[in-house]
Amino acid sequence: MKNKKIAILQSNYIPWKGYFDLIAAVDEFILYDDVQFTKNDWRNRNKIKTSQGSTWLTIPVGQNIKRRIRDVTIDDQSWLTKHWGTLERNYTKAHHFKEVSAWLKPLYTEQRYSHLSQLNRHFIETICWYLKIKTRIRNSWDYELSEGQTERLVDLCTQADGNEYISGPAAKAYIDESLFSSRNIRLTWFDYGRYPEYPQLWGTFVHEVSILDLLFNCGRDSSSYMRYTKA
Repeated sequence: MKNKKIAILQSNYIPWKGYFDLIAAVDEFILYDDVQFTKNDWRNRNKIKTSQGSTWLTIPVGQNIKRRIRDVTIDDQSWLTKHWGTLERNYTKAHHFKEVSAWLKPLYTEQRYSHLSQLNRHFIETICWYLKIKTRIRNSWDYELSEGQTERLVDLCTQADGNEYISGPAAKAYIDESLFSSRNIRLTWFDYGRYPEYPQLWGTFVHEVSILDLLFNCGRDSSSYMRYTKA
């Protein structure tokens, strides 16, 4: 039986490089946006590096946490122009700005988005295309969802014909490992450590920023500074 690796994670806005390494490490990546939206989190914001230090790019979606991520709507579209302007001002001197902006800028200037999940998936898939990550991406609502925190993850893996689940280390706090073993699904903990530094603008090196920072600075060579990217 062929080993099929699955990862399940909430969608993020322009995620950091580790998010894409996790995508590249599996055969199917499920965007888990059927769970509650959390404010002041990575769902609708991320950091970039500027001459004044790291700063947030935040999509205005309100503070209501009584809704699923997939139900979060985007009414105000003016942030698109603002975000692109901030990226342009801070990365125009990066070595690969012109190359990356050729496909990234249209996502900000030629698109409109009704829902946060839709937007996040579009950006994630486009960045995967650039990095040549061919992992299949699906939404959690493509499957039947059961009750129970770990039970739902196990059921999603089973429905996706997965026999290995790769999880971020933060989930150790709540995952019941026995439920995976009882269904003959191997549970593997992903390691986000030991990333090398890359040529980066604006002073002291910072890892905890959007992958856009890496792409603008390193272009097609970005995968050399990542761990699991598939050629």
